Amino acid sequence: MQTEDLLKIVQDVLDDRKGHNITTLDVRDKTSFTDYMVIVTGTSDRHLKSMCDYVIEKVKEQGFRPLGTEGDLGSDWVLLDLGDVIVHAMTAQARGFYQLEKLWSVDGVSNNEEGSIQE
Repeated sequence: MQTEDLLKIVQDVLDDRKGHNITTLDVRDKTSFTDYMVIVTGTSDRHLKSMCDYVIEKVKEQGFRPLGTEGDLGSDWVLLDLGDVIVHAMTAQARGFYQLEKLWSVDGVSNNEEGSIQE
């Protein structure tokens, strides 16, 4: 399965399952362990888990095997590893706290005049 096809399935399932603020980050030029990160907000731990379960079900229907998941009921963050696509399903509170979009949007770090590191 092509990466773009996998990404489309993930985005469609998350949208169909009422995921909020679905954001896709292209991290191909930032890391070697994945191509895309999809970040989605869910309304509860049960919602996070069910969204990821549905993604797993749909990709398996296409013959693709997920590499693993982390987080379960009671978690405010469920990570689904599909290899070239990683899904971060988070509660609004966890998403605001960890700010993954901001973390992965950093293009580089530079030194200022005092020698301290800044973004």
